[in-house]
Amino acid sequence: MSSRQIYLLSPKEHSPETIAVAFAKTSRSPESFREIAAGLTDEKSAQFHEKWVVGYGHASVAEHAVLHIAFENVSRLAVESIESNRLASYTEKSTRYQKWGSDNFLVPAELGGHPLCEEFIATCRLLFQTYRDSLDPLRTLVLQRAQRREKESDEALDRRLRSQYVDVCRFLLPAASLANVGMTANARVLENMIRKLLSHGLAEVRGIGEEVKAVSKAEIPTLVKYADAVPYLMETNRDIDELVKQRSEIGNLKSGWCHLVDFDRDGEMKVLAAALYRFGEMPFADALRHVKSMDEGQRVHLADTLLRRLDEHDIPLRELEYATYTFDLVMDQGAYAEFKRHRMMTQTPQMLTTHLGYAIPRLITEAGFEPQYRRAMDAAAGTYERLYSFNPQVAQYVVPNGYNRRVLAQFNLREAYHFCQLRAASNAHFSIRRIAYRIDEELCRIHPALTRFMRLPGESWQSVEEKYLTMA
Repeated sequence: MSSRQIYLLSPKEHSPETIAVAFAKTSRSPESFREIAAGLTDEKSAQFHEKWVVGYGHASVAEHAVLHIAFENVSRLAVESIESNRLASYTEKSTRYQKWGSDNFLVPAELGGHPLCEEFIATCRLLFQTYRDSLDPLRTLVLQRAQRREKESDEALDRRLRSQYVDVCRFLLPAASLANVGMTANARVLENMIRKLLSHGLAEVRGIGEEVKAVSKAEIPTLVKYADAVPYLMETNRDIDELVKQRSEIGNLKSGWCHLVDFDRDGEMKVLAAALYRFGEMPFADALRHVKSMDEGQRVHLADTLLRRLDEHDIPLRELEYATYTFDLVMDQGAYAEFKRHRMMTQTPQMLTTHLGYAIPRLITEAGFEPQYRRAMDAAAGTYERLYSFNPQVAQYVVPNGYNRRVLAQFNLREAYHFCQLRAASNAHFSIRRIAYRIDEELCRIHPALTRFMRLPGESWQSVEEKYLTMA
């Protein structure tokens, strides 16, 4: 009897394409992975991928080739396109723990030689200067209210409290702000990513796509060489954009900032039936019929059995994915920067705009900085309108983090547990905490038996709003 072996095929010894082939060949070869890899060269690996991945469409093989790509000095607007791929991992420069310099912003290529270019630059400089000017008064106020720990130095105290005021000052930073992002992704994801980037409406994003393709080809030359712009994406986006322009109305916040658009009325019962199905032998229809025949007390007991043992680090059983919800949300751009990280959701964000107004953090008001804050935000809105007439996509670059944005999001109950518990935590940013508590409130209203086991601190969205926001 053969003994179990678990080992790495190291990228220090083999190229990503060779590792992908070594794993792919195991389906037809009795040899060990080491033996398969030892018999491969880069040329043989490329020939394999040309035949099976490119020629026959066995794209899953490309998932075994993994690259780590560093992006530096890309706009935060472009970061959204980079991070729009669900099956990849990202870490980006934090607006919470780092401070931005006065010229850390991108001037989009579309504005080269355009009369609005100077106004764009002047507005960005105003936003960055106001950002820099806000740091000291907000820092002073936070330090005045802080409790110094025993033997804590000034530097250690500032480091501990920095996120509290930098977190607020970042509302002024525009989408043109430059950031760094590290990404880990497999070749299949990269190929799709490159196609989307090359099909984008912004020159910066298309340029990033060209560079990602170039650096990827150095490591996986066969797997991304046919990644090109996609006419379907470009033409469909263009035509739908033209259809939308025929409608004149602009949305507002009269309908509220959190609207439960749709949910599965039988979601709770489907989750409970799926749990019985998992551990039983009956068809799902029988399990669902049985759950529907229960009285409320019996269903609550079944839900309690399913979830009551959850610890704070536990992940609920996958059966919670059978209940789904769709929310139409309005949140400030800073909150969306965190919301978009939840890629197990289906999210449809609208373009950045100044039409939905902006949030004013209470700390800005209490530090006496609200007039300067409003002047900068209003100046950005004026420039946005003039840029919008030229190019709505380019206009997004001047929109600060504090402006509101619409996002349609669909997710299941299992993801809701993850999102609400993580983003309602006391160390989360107050904008996203407000969203998490509001979503939790809606879910508890419609599916109380399954949501009562969420572990959220004892606050509400109203208390977060009152404590942290002068105007949401």
